[in-house]
Amino acid sequence: MALDVRRRFFKFLLRCGAAIITRFPFWNCFSMLMLFAERADQRRKPDIPVPYLYFDMGAAVICASFMSFGVKRRWFALGAALQLAISTYISYAAEQVHYGDWLKVRMYSRTIAVIGGFLILASGAGEIYRQKPRTRSLQSTGQVFLGIHLICVAYSLQHSKEDRLAYLNHIIGGEITLQLMFVFYAVLALSFLSGYCVRTAAQMLSILMPIVILFIDGNVNYWHHSRRVEFWNQMKLLGQNVGIFGAAIILATDC
Repeated sequence: MALDVRRRFFKFLLRCGAAIITRFPFWNCFSMLMLFAERADQRRKPDIPVPYLYFDMGAAVICASFMSFGVKRRWFALGAALQLAISTYISYAAEQVHYGDWLKVRMYSRTIAVIGGFLILASGAGEIYRQKPRTRSLQSTGQVFLGIHLICVAYSLQHSKEDRLAYLNHIIGGEITLQLMFVFYAVLALSFLSGYCVRTAAQMLSILMPIVILFIDGNVNYWHHSRRVEFWNQMKLLGQNVGIFGAAIILATDC
């Protein structure tokens, strides 16, 4: 009886994780549109040149729609990963907007992690009724991308005063607790990179992520007013962490 309840609970979590990651492109497109509209009022350029922007968002919405309905989910998850990688490269190469180094680390590392989440989905993870064997190489690559993101988070806790202050404002114990969190992120990163104890690491990450989303990313007043991060850019970053949370849930329940 207890085993049956546990299995049902894990299936429910698996559905939630898959629902989060498959719907992420919708929020990403919406937050990007709001961000670029905000910049247009100030006569500032978007990250992606306009001709490519329409194709990019169209591809993202198509991939998200098919993934959400479960139609060729693996292929469209792979397409979503490719679309996000190309759009990020175009944004970086265009150099239409200049960000601080600490903000670049936050933005690009989370993008890498979300791409990893799509690769994990493309491997067949997160499927309740799996008809084809899982592609372990895609899942391993996705796990590595998540590990890279966690290394960047650990790095930011040591070298970014903006990130350090964001955590210090909400944790008890000050610098000691911050260093413990640095070690925690580093250990999780090593687990994802090495492929050992991935399920346990994902379970720990999926417990931590809601707290980070609520208290760190959700502290809009700090990021927007104190650190001058554009409001909708912060909303986009928050959405990316939610997408990473979805990927962590999938690995935690279906690894």
